[in-house]
Amino acid sequence: MRLTTFLVRDAIIPALATAAADVAPGDPAAVAAGKERVIRELVGGLHRAGYFAAADLEDITRAVLRREQLGTTGIGRHIAIPHSRHASVDRLVGTLGLAPGGLPFDSLDGEPVGVFVLLVSPQDQPGLHLRALEAVVRTMRNEEFVQQLRACTTRDQIWDLLENAPGW
Repeated sequence: MRLTTFLVRDAIIPALATAAADVAPGDPAAVAAGKERVIRELVGGLHRAGYFAAADLEDITRAVLRREQLGTTGIGRHIAIPHSRHASVDRLVGTLGLAPGGLPFDSLDGEPVGVFVLLVSPQDQPGLHLRALEAVVRTMRNEEFVQQLRACTTRDQIWDLLENAPGW
C-alpha cells in the first residue's frame, strides 16, 4: 500500500505551528500539551480539506489522544504515527505534518519528532488500519527518504516525494 493511497494532499502541513520552543522536553505536562497541539493541528488539516465535519473534530481529536495515552506513537528515528479509528469516517484518511526543529513527543528513542503521520480509519476496518500503519513504518524505514522528507518546505515537494516513495 502506497502512502498516497490514504494521505490527503490538501491536508499536508509542511511546517507545523507548534514549535520546539513551545515545549519543554523535561516537563511531562508541557510535552503532553505539545502532543495535543500537534494532534489538533493534524486533525484540523483533515477537517479543512473536507474530510471531517466540524462537529466531529473534538471527538476525533480525543480518540487520537486516548490512543496516545495507551503508549506513545513516537516510534523513533524522528517519526510519530498518531492514529485512531472513528465512526465518523467511511474510509481511511491521513495527513502528514513536519516539525522542522523537531518536537518532544515521548518517542521510544527519546529523540524529538520531525515527521508526523496521522491516520484515522473506520471502526469496522481494523485490517486496513493495520496495513496503513505497516505502510508508514516500511516507508519511513528508508533513512534517505526520511531525510529528503524532512528537507521539504512545501506541500508540493512533500507530495512529489510521496508519489515517488517506495510502495508495497
